[in-house]
Amino acid sequence: MPHVDLSHDPAAMRRIFRALGLAAADEEVRAVPLTGGVSSGIYRVDLRGGSYCVKQALPKLKVAKDWMVPVERVFAEIGYLRTVAAIVPGHVPQVLGEDAGSKSFVMDFLGAEYRNWKAELLAGRIDVQIARATGDILGRIHAATADDPCLAAQFANDANFHALRLEPYLVEAAREHPDVAEQLLRIVDRTASTRRVLVHGDVSPKNILLGPAGPVLLDAECAWFGDPAFDLAFCLNHFLLKAAHLPRRTGDLMDSLRAFLQAYWPHVRWEPAAALEQRVATLLPGLTLARVDGKSPVEYLGEPQRQAVRGAALALLREPPSSLDLIAGRWAREFA
Repeated sequence: MPHVDLSHDPAAMRRIFRALGLAAADEEVRAVPLTGGVSSGIYRVDLRGGSYCVKQALPKLKVAKDWMVPVERVFAEIGYLRTVAAIVPGHVPQVLGEDAGSKSFVMDFLGAEYRNWKAELLAGRIDVQIARATGDILGRIHAATADDPCLAAQFANDANFHALRLEPYLVEAAREHPDVAEQLLRIVDRTASTRRVLVHGDVSPKNILLGPAGPVLLDAECAWFGDPAFDLAFCLNHFLLKAAHLPRRTGDLMDSLRAFLQAYWPHVRWEPAAALEQRVATLLPGLTLARVDGKSPVEYLGEPQRQAVRGAALALLREPPSSLDLIAGRWAREFA
C-alpha cells in the first residue's frame, strides 16, 4: 500500500479524528505542522474537545545522507507508550488512538507548560535534578520489563532497530573510520544479541519534555526488547556533546551524567551492574563518534568542536575505559 502523506490529505486527517470520536461530523479538522522531528510528520490539531498531536512515520528520514526506514515502526512506538504508561504514569504521552492505514496515531498535545530539555541545555540552563529524575524513570522502566517473555515477543524489532540505530550510527561510523571499524562492529554485534529489557532507543534531551510532574519521554519509534546499555549510552552521550558545545558548563554536565547514573543503578536487578556499566562504557564513545560522523550528526557543533569530539571518541575506542566515571573525568579534563 503506497504511503499516504497526511500533510497533503486533509480528508484523511478528518476521517481519522471522526473515526476516533474526537471530532464531530460538522467540525473542521485543521492540522498545523510542528517542527523538530526528522523521522515523522508531526501535527497539532485544535478541536472543540481539546488539542491533539498526530504523529505519522515517514519512509525517508529528513537528513542529508540517504536513510530509508520501515513505516511499521509506528506500531512499536504505540506499544512502548502504552506499556510504559502503566509503569511510570505521567512520564509518557497518552495514546488516544491509531490509524493503521496511514501509519499514524493521535496523542495528547503537551502545551506551553512543557519545556524541551535540549533547548534548556543548549541555553546553559543545566539542572542536575532533571538528569537524576530521568535516570530514575529509565531505571524503573528497565526494571519493570526485564526478562519479560511477552514483551520480548511483542518488541522483537531487531530489523527496525538495526535500520534506525545500529546501521546509521555505529555501522556508518565504522565506514568513516576503518581503523576502529573492528571495535565498532563488535559493539554492534554485542548490542544486537543482548536482549534483556524494553529499550526506548532514542533517550535524547530533544525527546524529553519537562512538565509539572517531571520529564516526559517522547518519540519511542525505535522501541526494541534489547540491551539497556543502549538507552543509557544514548542519553549520557548528550552530556558529553553539550560539554563540547558549552565548555564552561562541563562540570555541571558531568555532574548531571553522574546524577543520572546514581538514580539509575539502584534499579538494576536483572544482571550485575558492573557488567552493564562495562557495556555502556565501551558503547558510549562509539555513539559519540557517530554523532559527528554518522548519518545523524548533531547540528550545534562547529568544525573545531567536531574535531575535538572525534579525537576524544577515537582515543576512548582505541583504549576502552573501564568505567563511566573515568570517561566523565577524562571529558572534564579535555573540554572544561
